[in-house]
Amino acid sequence: MTPEAKSYQNKMKNGFIFWWAMLFKLPSAVFWKLKIKELTEEVCQVTIPYFWRTQNPFKSTYFAALAGAAELSTGALCQLSMAGKGKYSMLVVDFRAEYHKKANQTITFTCNQGKELDDLINKLLPGESNTLVMVSTGTNPTGDIVAKFYVTWSFKRK
Repeated sequence: MTPEAKSYQNKMKNGFIFWWAMLFKLPSAVFWKLKIKELTEEVCQVTIPYFWRTQNPFKSTYFAALAGAAELSTGALCQLSMAGKGKYSMLVVDFRAEYHKKANQTITFTCNQGKELDDLINKLLPGESNTLVMVSTGTNPTGDIVAKFYVTWSFKRK
């Protein structure tokens, strides 16, 4: 892990720094009280609580809030992978969701494609671009799969 990646990891795992960073970069993450539970080179886990800010009229977590947590679990992994390796641009180019169960508890989204992502990032030459479909699986406290999100990220090395 590069020193920049280690610094990014420490910042995102620090609740106070994460809160301030999200307030300016992704305020919905602050509103929904998203938290990075784990961030390593291989895995990112993000939790979203079930409470009035994330709730829809049907007494489950609003789909957009779930999508935000899922995207953060993939995006933080991307940022960690690119840190200290030069200049890149990244963009979500496709997004798909599957809902399996009612989300009426705290949900943890897990993306474990860090190795695959790192291989893609390391192979990109300046001017080249590539995409990767990253899967974030949301589970409830009993381990039941609530939703799966497929976030297609496009990366370009500058």
